[in-house]
Amino acid sequence: MAKCTNCGKKISFGNAWADSLCPDCKLNSQRNNALLKGTDELLRNQKAKRQDEERAIKAEINAVLLTTETAPNLNITKRIEIVTAECAFGMNIFKDLFAGVRDIVGGRSDAVQRRMRDSRKTALYELKREAHMVGANAVVGVDLDYVELSAAGSMVMLVASGTAVIIEGTLD
Repeated sequence: MAKCTNCGKKISFGNAWADSLCPDCKLNSQRNNALLKGTDELLRNQKAKRQDEERAIKAEINAVLLTTETAPNLNITKRIEIVTAECAFGMNIFKDLFAGVRDIVGGRSDAVQRRMRDSRKTALYELKREAHMVGANAVVGVDLDYVELSAAGSMVMLVASGTAVIIEGTLD
């Protein structure tokens, strides 16, 4: 007689030929598979729900950003607080090497420019998010500062700051 590959119980030749599991182990295997399918579906649903929530939050965070304190048709009804966002980014050694060569021979470094553009977009989005979290719908007096962190190798930190405010009306 054959033995169950899972628990070692003796099983009939027909079961050994089909899947090498005794009836108990086969039932447990089917239950486990059903649980795994249910868990996978639950995880997919949770992920989809989380993505929907993130999209809704991104749509809601649509603060106006201005580098000035005032603008035509801008009526600030309340100044809330100063908000900041920081974005630290590093360049890998190959990008730094080619940027160094560009310094010597001249020209623009697309990799460095792309990295700085992405960090600016990230920092400004985070600034909008911070403003949204304190109940503002605009940030005025926005300032961007780039700081080289030489102790950390080739790291650059971008700090975005401004005043979170509530405005009424729209910018035309």
